[in-house]
Amino acid sequence: MNPLVSIIIPTYNRADYLKYTIDSVINQTYTNTEIIVVDDGSPNDDSKELCRQYSNIKYFKIENSGGPVKPRNYGFQKSKGDYIAFLDDDDLWLPNKLEEQVEILKQNPEFGLVHCYCNVIDEMGNITGKSVGRPGSPEVKHGDVKLKMIGNWTLMMPTPLVRRSLVQEVGSFNENMPQTAADVEYWTRCSFVTKFYYQDLPLVRYRKHINNMSGDKKPYVDVPLYLKQIIDNEIKKERISKTEYKILLNNICISQAKQITVSRLKTFSNLYKLNPFWMINLRLLKVIVKRIIT
Repeated sequence: MNPLVSIIIPTYNRADYLKYTIDSVINQTYTNTEIIVVDDGSPNDDSKELCRQYSNIKYFKIENSGGPVKPRNYGFQKSKGDYIAFLDDDDLWLPNKLEEQVEILKQNPEFGLVHCYCNVIDEMGNITGKSVGRPGSPEVKHGDVKLKMIGNWTLMMPTPLVRRSLVQEVGSFNENMPQTAADVEYWTRCSFVTKFYYQDLPLVRYRKHINNMSGDKKPYVDVPLYLKQIIDNEIKKERISKTEYKILLNNICISQAKQITVSRLKTFSNLYKLNPFWMINLRLLKVIVKRIIT
């Protein structure tokens, strides 16, 4: 039996890109899917008219929230699939993406999600020869990754296929933090609940263009504060040890120190919030000095 896959696509004023995104889902070799497009209050109806051209798309328009987080949560509430996938309105899937990932989850019940890396395309859809999300060693992103992931890397948003049960356990994307960084916080939470299955394949084409939200680095300066909230909750639940907590907090502080080139004031302020004694950590000081002088 082929489980139903719900594909949730948040969109805002990008009907031109959205068409190619939808087509990449329609053209999947795995066909038991539902496509849910959630329009974040676009000022025109181009996206709605586009979706009307397809017979199997559920289109919803909500009040503008300023980003993809609320539409993702809304889309999940409207979904029925056993598996969930989130796809931004400017990215593309290769035709075999879902088929391969569904089979992996069917054969590996101990993994809550499967993910991969992306080849980068430009505004016109041309492959640039660059990739994002591919680690130097595949094992870094595979298996129990909670001690490897936090403060170091995250999942590329259009790549994971997630069990519905995992989303129900982990909860919604955090709507009370910077929109562009909410995916980092979300996938980090997932890492404490399940193992990640990593495919060393480029099954997604990630579009880079002038309007990419991820191009703005300022929202990421405060991400370490949200990551600390996660490990504070995890140690209260006794899902990590005190030793693991110290390792994770140190990783978070290092990721904060790397933000020194974005905002010195916020970085120093946040370091004191993370660890009042951060200045005695020679590794942190070396990271800061290196970032300042290069």
